[in-house]
Amino acid sequence: MRAPLLELRRARREYPSGEGTFAALKDLDLTIDAGEMVAIVGASGSGKSTLMNILGCLDRLSKGKYYFAGQDTAQMDADALAALRRERVGFIFQRYNLLPDLTALENVEIPAVYAGCRRSTRRERARILLQQLKLPERLGHRPSQLSGGQQQRVSIGRALMNGGEVILADEPTGALDSQVGEEVLAILKELHADGHTIIIVTHDPKVARHAERVIELSDGHIVSDKRSGSAKNSAAQGHREPVHSASNSLIAVWELFVEAFRMALLSMASRRLRTFLTMLGIVIGIASVASVVALGRGGQERVLESIRIIGTNTIDVYPGKDWGDEKALSIHTLIPADADAIAQQGHIDSVTPKVSKTASVRFSNVSVSGTINGVGENYFRVHGVDFSRGNAFSTADTLRLHQVVVIDDNTRKVLFANGEDPIGQVIILDVVPFRVIGVTKTKENMDYLGYGLNVWAPYTAVMGRILGQQHLKSISARVRDDAPTDLVADVITRLLTRRHGRKDFYIYNTDTTRKALENATGTMKLVVASIAVISLIVGGIGVMNIMLVSVTERTREIGVRTAVGARRADILWQFLIEAVLVCLIGGALGILLAFGIGFVFSRLFNDFPMIFSTTSIFAAVGVSTIIGLVFGFLPARHAAHLDPVVALARE
Repeated sequence: MRAPLLELRRARREYPSGEGTFAALKDLDLTIDAGEMVAIVGASGSGKSTLMNILGCLDRLSKGKYYFAGQDTAQMDADALAALRRERVGFIFQRYNLLPDLTALENVEIPAVYAGCRRSTRRERARILLQQLKLPERLGHRPSQLSGGQQQRVSIGRALMNGGEVILADEPTGALDSQVGEEVLAILKELHADGHTIIIVTHDPKVARHAERVIELSDGHIVSDKRSGSAKNSAAQGHREPVHSASNSLIAVWELFVEAFRMALLSMASRRLRTFLTMLGIVIGIASVASVVALGRGGQERVLESIRIIGTNTIDVYPGKDWGDEKALSIHTLIPADADAIAQQGHIDSVTPKVSKTASVRFSNVSVSGTINGVGENYFRVHGVDFSRGNAFSTADTLRLHQVVVIDDNTRKVLFANGEDPIGQVIILDVVPFRVIGVTKTKENMDYLGYGLNVWAPYTAVMGRILGQQHLKSISARVRDDAPTDLVADVITRLLTRRHGRKDFYIYNTDTTRKALENATGTMKLVVASIAVISLIVGGIGVMNIMLVSVTERTREIGVRTAVGARRADILWQFLIEAVLVCLIGGALGILLAFGIGFVFSRLFNDFPMIFSTTSIFAAVGVSTIIGLVFGFLPARHAAHLDPVVALARE
């Protein structure tokens, strides 16, 4: 003898009520065979809705047993019950429970999505079902564009999508007028004739008369179970057309992901303002991080540029033990030969000796006090000085003590106030005539030259014709860009100590200043970046709160999806993808905002660039994704673990 399709033994369902419990079903025994058309009737509170939820595996018994096709449902976990609903049960709700953001066609195909059916197959079947239900012109309409009867037909199509071996109809005509209600009942009778097991829950005796078997409940008990004279088991009649899952599991997973992704986009689009406000914290946080990193890099580049102007990676050698040494003026061991010896060392780009004197500088009847600097021909390379007119003197000028001079722009303005071309003019340095061959460009960061007027002549000419001395005031060496300045400084120290027989000099390494400034800007960047990270965390908490609100608002939607076969993982992924999308789009907008800030900043401050880092941009996108995963997980998990029957009951 064939086992019944649905069987309840001593079924009892209790709910908490105050300090005790309330029994909606009381030790109920019931069997329903395949192919039957059953109506469950009773007054409000009789337990008929609870019985329907138990039969549809939306709810579990407190005590007793429920067997579906011989399987004990108590032994099934949440995903197994979801598979049973998805593959064998179809629901028709009084309020239709269609998803408002989807079209009629998309609503019908939802069960097949969770069954892993390929898009082309499920779409074709959904189209055929809607045509059979006389809705061929309404495939692309959303529920709000359909009448009540049309929505119920879509609901029936959804119930049949995966075959619908058992159709559970909860007050299927309750929200319809009598004519449309009769049409829906006619469809249910046709489905019964095709071999579907139909269970109708209703309080209307007229609807119940369409069934072959009427079960009446009262206070959780079956008080009547009547069969009409025409009742027959039609399980062997007709046929069902179940939708088959995709043979390739990877394709099925991909289809589920695409559906979750699309639903996330639809949800975000239908709640634009809230989505934007949710993103705002992420936008500000990402924009802050990207901008701070860009500002930090720009600041460091500005510092490095300043060092380059002063002398890129330069090492300066001075007589004496250290700054402020009173005996430094009496030490005359620093000589041009030391500069030549330093120039022979590895990793040295260029070297220049230096002497100086403050004296009068005259042209025609204009006489001013200026600094006369005696330097080598490589001085301008060592210190990165550019020319606005003319050029520097040559090695031959240095060797032959030529009386040629380069003046700065301030000196040009003072001596040649009438606009004369200074190139070729003869000026008097102290009491010695020199011919002007070049004028340097003015740079903001040339304070190293000292205040006032500066001129540069070959150190040999200044030492021999003006100062009458053989020792140097200092030596400056430019280190190659790929060389460690600390190591080169040690080499120079050992070299000069060996040459002098003692250490009667000290070294100033501009790289020390550069590192100190970099550390300072790095510290400031870290502080501001920390503030930006805090704003990201605050934004993430905002995402979590809004997603929790979204779960609450969409509880009924979650219940519908669960009823048609969505697993917990499906619900989890849908809401998690939505959270990640919110953060990713927020991250993209944040990066665009950062670029906008950089554009405005570059217009306001031409000399202070914001240098955006590709690494920081990718890191920002990664951070926004992680925020979506971390802060979106709790709401998504909460949604996935909602009890289906509770979710469906939520208004």
